[in-house]
Amino acid sequence: MRVLIFANTPAHAHTYSNAISRLTERGHDVLVLAREYGCTTDLLDFFGITYRVYGSHETTAYSRLEFARELGGQLTEIALEARRFQPDVIFGRGPYAAFSGTITTANTVLLLDDEPGDFNHTVSQPFADAIITPHVTRRDLGSDHYTFDGFKECAYLHPAVYEPIPDIRDRLGVEDDERYAIVRFNAFDALHDVGAAGFSPAQREDLLTSLSEEATVFVSDEAGTMDLRQLPAREYDLHPALIHDAIREAHLLVADTGTIVTEAGLLGTPAIRYGGTEDREFGEFAALEDVGLIEDCDRYEHVKSRALESLRDESVRSRRRERRDAYVGGLVNLTELIVDVAEARGNVERVVSSSSKRPQTAQVPNQ
Repeated sequence: MRVLIFANTPAHAHTYSNAISRLTERGHDVLVLAREYGCTTDLLDFFGITYRVYGSHETTAYSRLEFARELGGQLTEIALEARRFQPDVIFGRGPYAAFSGTITTANTVLLLDDEPGDFNHTVSQPFADAIITPHVTRRDLGSDHYTFDGFKECAYLHPAVYEPIPDIRDRLGVEDDERYAIVRFNAFDALHDVGAAGFSPAQREDLLTSLSEEATVFVSDEAGTMDLRQLPAREYDLHPALIHDAIREAHLLVADTGTIVTEAGLLGTPAIRYGGTEDREFGEFAALEDVGLIEDCDRYEHVKSRALESLRDESVRSRRRERRDAYVGGLVNLTELIVDVAEARGNVERVVSSSSKRPQTAQVPNQ
């Protein structure tokens, strides 16, 4: 069987890495089409995944018009690769996967986040054979929408697939008993980020200064533009594939971007998300906050005060780890689901326990 998988972002590289390995081990032919964006290809190289690059995207904010121009050139390369490969099933999201499915007639499966509401989803939904989302998604995505009890990040952080490395503190250069925090700043360069903003420059400086009084602070700046020389913080400079191990050992994670907060919650690390100017509500964050694994704040002062309280609380990490162990182990191992759907050639009904296609009810069973 021939499986085409799109890795457009670093998150996609993480999501599909284990499934790619398992499909390959089972004798299937897998083609990964990747975009040079952030550390996407660095991650694929680290995981030992063979791929072909169809285009690139800079980590700078852009408009819908700029996106359309960028997409136009990339679709030509995608068409050549997809027609040459002739896949049986395609995994991805947005117009990239939808276009490939249209020109090859392969079944197309869109694996989406909690609240897919951007242009990418609008133009791709009509061409998808199946849409799979976390169970917390509250939108009706059509008759071929299926949900699973878990989160996208369960593909690589579920206890059945995630194995932490033992020497992450040595690699970071921190002592065994040294408290440290990780702060991630969003680049706000994706299409769904148009018009959105997180921490202001003044808030970034104030947050790092305040947290440094309680712990060693590492900064992961997605845009790569921050000058930390005058600030009491260190750049997170390990390979991006090791970020989850670093998060797992941290005493706190603070971010104005969503995925890494979800990851921290699923790892049992105290995590605080700053919503900034984002006015949408996300079921994913609400679900994790309900079980006490993250905090979602819409005011900077609340972020700062809760972050400091968390660093001063000697037992918060052990409490979060207990909650994580009790909650995450019962979620779906998404890697297993991806492999099963691939081997069913995108026919999700062969995998789910019910043949009903009603959104929110045709749920993939725990495995």
